[in-house]
Amino acid sequence: MSLISPKIENMWYTSEPSDQYDVVIIGAGVHGLSTAYYLAKNGITKVAVLDKGYVGGGASARSTAIIRANYLTAEGIPFFRESLKLYEDLSKDLSFNILFNQMGRLDLGHSESDIFNLNLRAEFNQALGVESKIIAPEEILEIEPKLDLRKGKPHPVIAALYHPPAGTARHDAVVWGYAREASKLGVEIFPFTEVNGFVVSGQHVQGVKTNKGQILAGNIVSATAAWSSSVMSLMDLTLPISTYPLQAMVTEPLKPILSATISSPKLHAYAYQTDRGEIVIGGPVDPYSTFSQKSTLFMLEELATFVLELLPCLRDVNILRQWTGLCDMTPDYAPVMGFVESAKGLILNCGWGTWGFKAAPISGKTTAELIINNKVPDLIKPFSLSRFEKGELVNEKASATAAALH
Repeated sequence: MSLISPKIENMWYTSEPSDQYDVVIIGAGVHGLSTAYYLAKNGITKVAVLDKGYVGGGASARSTAIIRANYLTAEGIPFFRESLKLYEDLSKDLSFNILFNQMGRLDLGHSESDIFNLNLRAEFNQALGVESKIIAPEEILEIEPKLDLRKGKPHPVIAALYHPPAGTARHDAVVWGYAREASKLGVEIFPFTEVNGFVVSGQHVQGVKTNKGQILAGNIVSATAAWSSSVMSLMDLTLPISTYPLQAMVTEPLKPILSATISSPKLHAYAYQTDRGEIVIGGPVDPYSTFSQKSTLFMLEELATFVLELLPCLRDVNILRQWTGLCDMTPDYAPVMGFVESAKGLILNCGWGTWGFKAAPISGKTTAELIINNKVPDLIKPFSLSRFEKGELVNEKASATAAALH
């Protein structure tokens, strides 16, 4: 009796790309795949998504997957508000459970200056339709009784900015959901297809050169996150983006002890509990620019120290693993989206820094709208590359937990 192995089919990609597409997207992470999905959903299905590695294997694989909209600026708040709304219905939209848990978020204030900044954010949030308010220690303990709010500590908790609609999701489920649905609609996804050059005629970008040959397209979208500057250097385009490591760690699984995401902008640390019981702990970007993804003992010890000040109940808990992702940071902590004036046919979707995962749905939707209508949507006009030359910076740094050391 012979045993016949069942045929295993690729879930969402074909073997070799064609010579030409309507749109080529560089980067098969959550931003590239969401763009492909919203294009296909609106009838543009002749789309190729290319990645030098496997699907969702870059920044998307290393995200701590926090979702929120309680930002600071008039440009950022509406953008992330719309992304949060899309996340709320994304499991249904993709017919795929992304494990979205709308647990709420507490941004803790430890001083009068902290409270001033949190009050400012609360007022801006409320004015722009985002649920957010300042709450006192008594209310904080009702939401998160495990927090240590004793007085006399180096960083006592005076109040907090409470953002009820915030949550988390399973990062790889979001990637898989977008990839699967985009593929069903006709998008072709090609992992291990590295872009090593561009096809340029005058000021028009007509295609890409890859390890699998040349591919022409009417529009080229660069959604390569921390590798954006490297990819764009292939056509001598300099971006105002620097790449910084961002480290995180996770504990052994525990019984439910946390009910919200806890963040301390002053301590540059945050924590939340996953559906599996693990405590995810994250902190600031490293103080130096590098493409290294090595984790460090120093950062683990620093994060543990700050988190234990807030949650001493974790003092005997084991750390299971630690990892490092890469962040594409801009000077004003806001993304770069839209056309490139000097390179027609090229569209940028990068500069996400520490909040790319939060923005993925609306980033893909607005990039798709830009391509379909050949017009920049109002929601992303403030994020143009030209803002750096014009001095029209967005300055979203004040709302970043990870904006510690540079």
